[in-house]
Amino acid sequence: MSVLIFGHKSPDTDSVSSAIALSHLKNQLGYDTIPCVLGNINKESSYVLDYFNLSSPQMISDVKVQVKDLQYDFAKGISPEKSILSTYNLMEENALETVGVVDESNNLLGIISMKNIAMGLIHGDFSHLETSLENILQDLDGRLLSGDRKFFDGHISIIAYYYKSVEGQLSKNDIVIVGDRYDIIEYAILSKVQLIIITGGQEIPQKYIDLANENNITMILVKRDTYYTSKIINMCNYTNRIMRTQNIIKFNEMEYLDEVKDELSHSHFRNYPVISNEGAFLGFINRKHIMNPTRKKVILVDHNEYGQSAEGLGEAEILEIIDHHKIGDISTSVPINFRNNNVGSTCTIVYAMYRENNIEIPFEIAGILLSGILSDTLLFKSPTTTSFDRMAVEDLNKILKIDIDEFAMDMFKFGTSLEGQSIEEIFYKDFKEFQLETFKTGISQVFTLDIDDVFNRKELFVNYIKKIHKRMDYDITLLLVTDILREGSYILYQCKHSSIIPSAFNTTDEQGIFVEGIVSRKKQVIPKILDAIHLIR
Repeated sequence: MSVLIFGHKSPDTDSVSSAIALSHLKNQLGYDTIPCVLGNINKESSYVLDYFNLSSPQMISDVKVQVKDLQYDFAKGISPEKSILSTYNLMEENALETVGVVDESNNLLGIISMKNIAMGLIHGDFSHLETSLENILQDLDGRLLSGDRKFFDGHISIIAYYYKSVEGQLSKNDIVIVGDRYDIIEYAILSKVQLIIITGGQEIPQKYIDLANENNITMILVKRDTYYTSKIINMCNYTNRIMRTQNIIKFNEMEYLDEVKDELSHSHFRNYPVISNEGAFLGFINRKHIMNPTRKKVILVDHNEYGQSAEGLGEAEILEIIDHHKIGDISTSVPINFRNNNVGSTCTIVYAMYRENNIEIPFEIAGILLSGILSDTLLFKSPTTTSFDRMAVEDLNKILKIDIDEFAMDMFKFGTSLEGQSIEEIFYKDFKEFQLETFKTGISQVFTLDIDDVFNRKELFVNYIKKIHKRMDYDITLLLVTDILREGSYILYQCKHSSIIPSAFNTTDEQGIFVEGIVSRKKQVIPKILDAIHLIR
């Protein structure tokens, strides 16, 4: 199972870039990892990926345990034209309780259990045979004497008495089982029956074989006696004669374990087929498979809080965390590698890991690492910037050889354009939820050079913030509109305690007021709000 590497729910350039770069590093070190994102790629990240000709990471919605994660019994389905006897032998040899019956495209048609076979033999129609020549030859260990008919669908007649007794009773709908009774054999041939099965294994005079060929009658010679053959012949029937097609409970491989558990608690069957999204049969699941499920393996970058991470993270196995934010609420049952450095970007840490492991950094990986650092440090204008960030960019640019200022401004201009975006899209471009003391807090931050677009819709933004504040029952809901050139932020908010925001930023309670020097949610906004919260205690 591949390890999934992903950042927070509102993927920015740092989280996207660090996921891609870390995945590349891990794969170079022999691991099997996949870079992922939990939401839509924003404009800035798209610009970076296009610039360095990289594909977007795989989109995932959650990391809950799914049917596909369970170590269920993968199995090939059988053809509905397979005989009951060969199906039984297959199940017996492989200790299978149930098998799936599939069509030529591997779509599930039905299922067969040992109980189905037993009940089919008890309640089945012993007087009728519908099967192929191939099945009969295989199941009865027979030898073809004459004829070229491939399929049979007729009434079974076991004849052990004088031919005059059945005179006028045989027709093209009959399948005859007989010993070396030449009178019966000749009469059956002349009656144009579908098939003659001759038991006992004794060679038949050639004249009867010739007569059968002349009349295009299929004859088979079997070694076993008539008693045995008459018992086994019914098991030569097609499997589809006894397969169960009604009330089959099946699970899609994408279904969640919780849904499966709920369904199993209300049913009595032992095995349940698993199918793909396309309807292809994959195997069977039963209660033993859900007792100790295989959890998804994940590595987190650029966050370490449940509220910012994938749904179902508690069901996943966290192998490692690489972050540069405050320590959050994520906990694990066993020790893991947790690297949390006080730098301006997760990409700075991933860059250091390349150097520590002596892994060469390809051009495109150098590009996204540099982009992530420039984005999160706002071209080194953010107070989160450290000498390590600057050093990493300098070293990475030895690979890239680009004009850093020009590249950064082009990236910001493309990424901060708000043209055509709704209020909701802008608000959730980079939104994170925090628990600040007892205050449930939602903070959105938008970096833009297009401030007028926001203030032309100021009242709409304020009303939307009020709606989110009430719907999510937040204590504080905040939107920071950060002006990269002025190096400060405009503040729009709702707060259950009216004095917290003005106190935190030393401003009035005016909506949309500009706060100089405030550009970092992590380093400035959260600490200031926490200080204001402490003042009202």
